[in-house]
Amino acid sequence: MSVLQDFRVGQLYTNDQIRFALGLENLGGIRPSVDALKNLRHVAILTVAEEAGRNRSENPYSDRIEGDVLTYTAQGREGDQHLTSRNKRLLEQYSTPVPFFGFVNMGKQTYRFLGLLELLRHSQETQFDRRGAMRKVWLFEFRIHSTPEVVPIAEAASISASLLSESRKQNPLNELEREVTDLPAEAKEAALAPSPLQAESVRGQLMQITPVKFEHFIKALMEVNGFTKVSVTPASGDGGIDVNAYVEEANDFFAGSHVQAQLKRWRHAVGSPDINNFRGALSTTAKGVFITTSHYSRAAILEARHEYKPCITLIDGTRLSAIVLRSSVKVDAFL
Repeated sequence: MSVLQDFRVGQLYTNDQIRFALGLENLGGIRPSVDALKNLRHVAILTVAEEAGRNRSENPYSDRIEGDVLTYTAQGREGDQHLTSRNKRLLEQYSTPVPFFGFVNMGKQTYRFLGLLELLRHSQETQFDRRGAMRKVWLFEFRIHSTPEVVPIAEAASISASLLSESRKQNPLNELEREVTDLPAEAKEAALAPSPLQAESVRGQLMQITPVKFEHFIKALMEVNGFTKVSVTPASGDGGIDVNAYVEEANDFFAGSHVQAQLKRWRHAVGSPDINNFRGALSTTAKGVFITTSHYSRAAILEARHEYKPCITLIDGTRLSAIVLRSSVKVDAFL
């Protein structure tokens, strides 16, 4: 078998073609290649991710591709995960532009090449393992670079260096943007946060809903929480606004207030650019609410509460789970 000299975005490759071309071990989702001094040469990331638009009833915690972002769960199927061994080596791309080759499993030991990957952030969250026990896992978020479409293996290091340098100029990721954190204490108190077990049970269900049904689920949730004239915006031309609603007249302080919401049934974290884009899409008369099944970067939280800009209310997966548990709206009805 001749050894491949390059990878082409969208093309299928066998497991053997990938490992021989890159000099990798035969198994594992994270496969590093090192030189004689144990320095990282490149890494192959092999995932079974599917696009977020598909119903994920089989496993809400599976790796997921959302737009150009791959959310990838670290190695370790049972028990708490740790940033050691292969998991830890991924962090080296923050400081060194090591080429990360991304592949998605298409079945029968065949993989589609996604392109070169750029590590955006990593964070820890709580979820169930395959035995149903609660555990701590590490998530890695990668930007998928589908250009160049052809990546010569011998030139991957220089291509990755150029690609990451340009990407980070256009989309700076400082420590605040990389850090995924909880909402401020007052927001957690307002949520009357459920137990981690309850929150993850509900959040797992929410991530199984299709994007369209998720919008209608939030519509129903808002209707039982004091909003009237709640409507889901048509998918085309919504400008980033997913739901329009008005505060009911029974509310003495905010009766009739216009509220617009953006909904992200995401696994990857919401960053400050997402908050900025949403704020720019808001009607001048509307209060903004950003709702996600995932989490927010610290930069996103600070941006939402910027002293000189209209405030954006943030609802993360934990707070959303609490709202659902207090309401009469059943997630099962939307699955």
